Amino acid sequence: MLGIDTSAYTTSVAAVCVSGQWHQARRVLAVPQGKRGLKPSEAVFGHVKNLPELVEEVMGRIDPDDLVGVSVSVAPRPNPASYLPPFLAGEGVARAIASVAQVPLLRTTHQEGHIRAGLAGTGLNVKGAFYAFHLSGGTTELLSVTPAATGFRIETVASTDDLYVGQFVDRIGVRLGFGFPAGPELDRLSQSGHDVEPIPWSRPRLKDGLWRISFSGPEAAAQRALDAGREPGAVARGVLESIAQGLGLLVQRASPLGGDLLVVGGVAANTRLRRRMGDLLADAGWRLWFSDPEWSRDNAVGVAYLGLDALRRDKGDLWHKSC
Repeated sequence: MLGIDTSAYTTSVAAVCVSGQWHQARRVLAVPQGKRGLKPSEAVFGHVKNLPELVEEVMGRIDPDDLVGVSVSVAPRPNPASYLPPFLAGEGVARAIASVAQVPLLRTTHQEGHIRAGLAGTGLNVKGAFYAFHLSGGTTELLSVTPAATGFRIETVASTDDLYVGQFVDRIGVRLGFGFPAGPELDRLSQSGHDVEPIPWSRPRLKDGLWRISFSGPEAAAQRALDAGREPGAVARGVLESIAQGLGLLVQRASPLGGDLLVVGGVAANTRLRRRMGDLLADAGWRLWFSDPEWSRDNAVGVAYLGLDALRRDKGDLWHKSC
C-alpha cells in the first residue's frame, strides 16, 4: 500500500507491506529563517516540488507489481468542516497513481494517520475505545477514539482555546534563533543543563462542554524571561515543564479514571516532554504510549497502514503478493 501525506509543513510518502516491512521518504518544507510558518499556497508549491522525487524514491524500493492500492490524507481531521489546501497536492498525485496502476484509492485524514502510526509504532493493542493525545503545531486535542470500519470515529474531549502547543514551542524556538519548526532544537537545548526557569502553566477550565487550556499566558511569560536575559537552556526547560504540567492537568480533568493514553504528533517526539508527562501522569493512573519519534512526526506510514487495513478487510485474496 502506497501512502501519501501532505501536511502544512511535511511531504511524506510511504509503502507498507502486509508483512510489516515499510519504506518512507519525507521532506520538511523549507521555511525562511526567522519566519514562523508558511502560507497555504507556499506549502502547496513545496509539496508539488517534493512529491515526484519522494514517490520515485519509495517506488524504487518496492516491486511495482506488489502495489495493491494508494491511500492519501485529504483533510486535517475526519469531519466535514476540516480543510487545508496543502492536502490537495497529495490527493491529486494519489489519484493519478491509482488511476494509472488501476488500483483502489482510499481517502483518510492526517489525524487518523497519526493515530494509526502511533498504534503501529507502540504495539498498543486496542479492542474498543481508547484515548489519544494529538500534539502538534496545528493541533492540541485529547481525543476519544473508536476503531471503525474505515479509520476511526473520533470525539474531541479537551483542547486549547488559543495557541496550539507546537506554536508555543515554535515561537520560543524562533525567538532563540532556531529554524522553523523549532521543536527538535528546543528539545536539544533543554538537555544542556539543569536549571529550570519558572514558567507558569495554564489551569484547565470547562468551556462549552470541553476542557480547555491556554498557552498564551505561558508564552508571554517565557518571552519576558528572555527579555530579562535569562539563560536560554533554563527557559527551554521551563517551557517544556510548563507544557507538561498543563497537559497533565488537562488529561486528569477530562478523564480522572486513568488508563492507556496514546500520544501522537510532532510535539510528542520531544524527549523531555515525554519523560515529564509520563512521570506526572503515572501517579494519576495513566500509562502513556509514545512511538518512535520518526513515527510521531508527520508521516505517511500511518496513512498507508489505514489503506492496508481497509483492503485487508475487503479483499483478502490480494495477499499473495511477494511483499
